[in-house]
Amino acid sequence: METKGDMGLVYCIGAAVALLSLAMAFSGSFSLRGGLSHLPGPWYSKYTDVVLTYHWLRGNRAIYVHHLHARFGPVVRISPHEADLCDVNAKRQIYSTKGTFVKSSFYKLLVGNAGESVFTARDVDIHRKYRRMLSQPLSESSLKTVEPIVRSRVDLAIQRMGEVMQTQGVVDVFQWAFFMATDVIGELTFGESFRTLEKGEPTEYVQTLQKTAEAGSIRIAFPRLVKFLLQYRIPTPIAALNVPVEVFADLRKYSVESLQRYYRLVKADDGVNLKQTLFTKVFKAEEEDRLTFGEIVDNARTYLIAGSDTTAVTLTYLLWSVCSYKRVQERLAEEVRVALPADDDAFADHDLRQLPYLNAVIEETLRLYSAAPSGLPRVVPAGGADLAGWYFPPGAIVTSQAYSLHRAPETFHDPEVFNPERWLDGNVTRDMQDAFMPFGGGSRVCIGSHLARMELRLATTLFFRAFPHAKVSSKQNMSSADMVPAIFFILSPQGKRCLIEAC
Repeated sequence: METKGDMGLVYCIGAAVALLSLAMAFSGSFSLRGGLSHLPGPWYSKYTDVVLTYHWLRGNRAIYVHHLHARFGPVVRISPHEADLCDVNAKRQIYSTKGTFVKSSFYKLLVGNAGESVFTARDVDIHRKYRRMLSQPLSESSLKTVEPIVRSRVDLAIQRMGEVMQTQGVVDVFQWAFFMATDVIGELTFGESFRTLEKGEPTEYVQTLQKTAEAGSIRIAFPRLVKFLLQYRIPTPIAALNVPVEVFADLRKYSVESLQRYYRLVKADDGVNLKQTLFTKVFKAEEEDRLTFGEIVDNARTYLIAGSDTTAVTLTYLLWSVCSYKRVQERLAEEVRVALPADDDAFADHDLRQLPYLNAVIEETLRLYSAAPSGLPRVVPAGGADLAGWYFPPGAIVTSQAYSLHRAPETFHDPEVFNPERWLDGNVTRDMQDAFMPFGGGSRVCIGSHLARMELRLATTLFFRAFPHAKVSSKQNMSSADMVPAIFFILSPQGKRCLIEAC
């Protein structure tokens, strides 16, 4: 006789089978004859990407692929039509400035149901147009005009961290780094800060922004299903599947409203009072060079997603790593104390670019904790390609992931050790430079890299001038387990916190 427990188990198994069938129907590929079947890799990757999707949803794809490299070598098939290459020469070819290997559709899926942007554009001419229009305000020379905005946000972040440490004995630097980076990119994009540093808590919009990593992972795992839900705005009883629909709709709505408000200010500009943003010149461009309002919205949304989590995560892991290595901390604190004027207001970012150990610390953090360490997929061009001793047919997807390239022992000695000295003059090899890709590579390298480095230099310097003896806290059960990376597209600490205290 069947019991209620038996029946419950039957229902659970049935539900699991139904969900798996749904996932197979609406997720990635299944092939009886994968185009990359001649490559080394696990047997199941010849036929399906279900295992890869499983690791993606767990925030574990980059680590899974890294383990495959340890087992199969520098070239490994990860799905019927995609391979990952941990090879410096192959990386040079795939991500060359010629742009022969164009972006795959992965990027469009990642950021939601929107038009083209400098991040998602696959057409070479469209991308060149966006880059020409958008990169100039983000160049090193142009960023000098917005440095006071960045500096004011960084100053306030360090001040607020100090206030919290004084009252509570410990501060979550992950939270405040996110507030800082989000306020910076918000003000530079829309002309006004989200003011999370002042409030000490995320606004409703910033809470939406924090969900983008989860939303992106679901879109990649179930592209057809999410596309269907987005197209018809259909809510589901599975809460996680509603996230991409809600997040990307809310992001676009806010971007439209904010940019319309700023555009009205541009039109009424008297040439004196208008606050400059990354889009001021785009709004004022001549007709033949002007982007449509929709294109500006899509690129602004990309800026917000790319310019908040990424910088915050890098700064968090930098502070945690430095505070975990006393030798590194002492040398860095001494450099920023001795090499700079005693008055914090007496130096600028230009001065910080001259500090060798500060910049070595930043490079080493970007190596071990790249904010986007997973593969950056590209399409093999017509005619196919020979990469790392293997032939790849046209249309195949090839990728290299920073997570593995940055940990290749033949390129980086003791790769798992946080060692800034490897980036000092005389220690850097050509292969180290070519394998290094925290901001992507080639013609598609991130246009916001100079802004990110400015924020990192300023925040790191001011933090260790204010708290030269800070240490990782063990209060509130904080442990190294909190800092184990979860990697969807953007890396973040699994504990969603990093507690630091001053000494």
